[in-house]
Amino acid sequence: MHIPDLNARTEEALEELGKAFPNLNWNFRPDPVHQNVLVSQWLGDPDDDVMLCAFKGNYIHEAFHRQEFFFFNFAWQGDYEALSAKYDHKITIKQGDCYIGQPFSGYALRCDQSEDVIILGILIQKGAFLEKYLPVLAADQGMYRFFLDPQTNRFSDEYVHLTFAEDSLLWPLLQTLILTYHDHKEDLQIMVQPLILAVMMFISYQYHIEYGSAKQASLAEQIVYYIETHSQHISLKELSEHFGYHPNYISSILPEQTGRTFSETVLKVRMEKAELLLKNTDMTIEKIAAIIGYSNTSNFYKAFRSYFHQTPRSYQTKNNV
Repeated sequence: MHIPDLNARTEEALEELGKAFPNLNWNFRPDPVHQNVLVSQWLGDPDDDVMLCAFKGNYIHEAFHRQEFFFFNFAWQGDYEALSAKYDHKITIKQGDCYIGQPFSGYALRCDQSEDVIILGILIQKGAFLEKYLPVLAADQGMYRFFLDPQTNRFSDEYVHLTFAEDSLLWPLLQTLILTYHDHKEDLQIMVQPLILAVMMFISYQYHIEYGSAKQASLAEQIVYYIETHSQHISLKELSEHFGYHPNYISSILPEQTGRTFSETVLKVRMEKAELLLKNTDMTIEKIAAIIGYSNTSNFYKAFRSYFHQTPRSYQTKNNV
């Protein structure tokens, strides 16, 4: 059986996405509150949670604007520049890099090259991102706060700039995503969701490598980080098997070096995530309980009330946007 060359099919799909790029719904509207601010609306079908787009060319000079969605731009081929409001200057995005923008963050693509540049964009509507994709990125508190910040600070202007190695498994994963998006018309949103979840896992891991502590982590710090990344379902047995130490040793090293037992560490991680979600989203308490690892909502209520001395409902009412 003849299998078409994957790279050739990917190039063909990117070529078609590139041709469609100028015809997307580039509707820049003045912000209702700040008339001098241009805002890009959702570029695809309003019913779609996710869309892929691609710029292919050697010149682009976007108007500085803000947008109503999360976006992940990958420099697939060549280098380009991104104009950022945060630091009021151009950031060079090299081939293999990823630029992540928040909703309403100031941004503009800039490129003037002799050869074609290809920029792959994954765009995700705010509501869908917070409900379906944020939990995958919840391991690192810094990244968690980055994605939740626009909920309370509309003009946040933060961004994340990551670099992926040429041999990273992210690239064949993105190839699969591109081809799936290109080839499947029926149930497309269902088909791409697990692939984008996998992309988010790569992003979360790379973020930890680039933005985490530069010093060599101690065993206790490694254990705490593992708990943070697996807090939904974690046990001493799992920690023991992962790190190769007896459960009793892990039980003793945590309070010795962190001042908290295993159970106290898990509780702290879960409560901090619950606090962020209650304060920055309109998710139901039942949904939040499930996201942070409670299958029984009443157990979450009890834990939250014991930790914060108020109910989740009361906290949400006082702090939600």
